[in-house]
Amino acid sequence: MNTVALVLYPDFLLLDMAGPVEVFSIANRYLPAERHYRILTLSARERRIRASNGIILCTDHLLEDAPMAHHLLLVPGGPGAYGANHAELLPWLRDAAGQSRRYGAVCTGAFILGHAGLLDGHRVTTHWHYTERLLKAFPLAQVGSDQIYVHDRKLITSGGVTAGIDMALSIVAEDHGRAVALDVAKVLLVLMTRQGGQAQFSPLVAAMAGQDSPVARAQAHMLEHLHEALTVQHLAQLAAMSTRHFSRVFLRETGLTPMEFLQNARIDHARQLLESSELPLKTVAWRSGFGSVRHMRFLFGERLGLSPSQYRQQFA
Repeated sequence: MNTVALVLYPDFLLLDMAGPVEVFSIANRYLPAERHYRILTLSARERRIRASNGIILCTDHLLEDAPMAHHLLLVPGGPGAYGANHAELLPWLRDAAGQSRRYGAVCTGAFILGHAGLLDGHRVTTHWHYTERLLKAFPLAQVGSDQIYVHDRKLITSGGVTAGIDMALSIVAEDHGRAVALDVAKVLLVLMTRQGGQAQFSPLVAAMAGQDSPVARAQAHMLEHLHEALTVQHLAQLAAMSTRHFSRVFLRETGLTPMEFLQNARIDHARQLLESSELPLKTVAWRSGFGSVRHMRFLFGERLGLSPSQYRQQFA
C-alpha cells in the first residue's frame, strides 16, 4: 500500500489538500486493495489544525510520532505557507523527503519546501501570482511561471489550487497507467490534460516602470495606442532618448524589451475583449493592434498555448 502523507499547518488552503486527496481516494476504486493509496495527515504541534477558510481538521499524527518514508510527501499551500515561521517543520521535512519516494508541494507550499532547502537546484513552479516572490526568496531554484505542474527527479510542484488535481492525476498515471488516471478524471469532471499553462490565467503586463520615468510615459502611450503601428524609434522619441539607450533603460526597468511589453499588452487587451464581448475575432485583432487574426492566433498559441477561440470558450 502506497502512503500519501500531507503535512498541514495553520492557515493552509483546504482545496490544496482536498483536491489531490480526492484524486488518490477515487483512484482506489479502480485498484486492487494491495495497490491502494493510504492517506495520512500530519502536523507539528497540535493535531487540530484550522484551514484558511475556518474549517478545523484533526490530523492522524504529530510529526514526532509520524512515519517518515512515504510514497508521496506533500505540502499544500495557503496564506500560512508564506506568512508564518515553520521552523518546527523544516528538519523533519528534510529527513522525510530524503526517505520518501517523492516529495512536493501544491501552490505556495513550495515556500515551506524552500525554507527546508528542498528546492535548491530543482525546476519548480507555484501559483503565477507568487513566482517572482519564490524566485527572489530561493534564487538557487529554477522557478518556472507557466507550467501547471513540474516533475524534477523526486520533487513535484504545481501551480495554484486546482493544479494540485492535475499533479495528482499525473502521479496516478505514472503509478498505475493513463487508463486509471483517465477514469479518475472522468469522475471528477476534469480534463486529463489541460490546454495551455498558467499564462492563460495571469496578466502578461505586470512590469510597469516608476510613474515619473520616461519609460513609464512610453508604456502609457503604448497602452493608449495599441491599435497603432508603434516602433521602438517612435517610443524612444517620446522618451527623449536615443533608440539604443531607450531599449537598454526599458529592459532594465521592466525586465522586457519595448516590443515584448507591447506584444504582452496587446495579448492582454485581446483577452479582455474576448472575455467581455462577442466582437468578431477580426475586430478583436484590429483593436488590439495585431493587424490580422492569423497573427493574433499565432501569438496566442505561442504565449498562452491555445487559440483566441479556445480562450473565449474557456473564459467568456
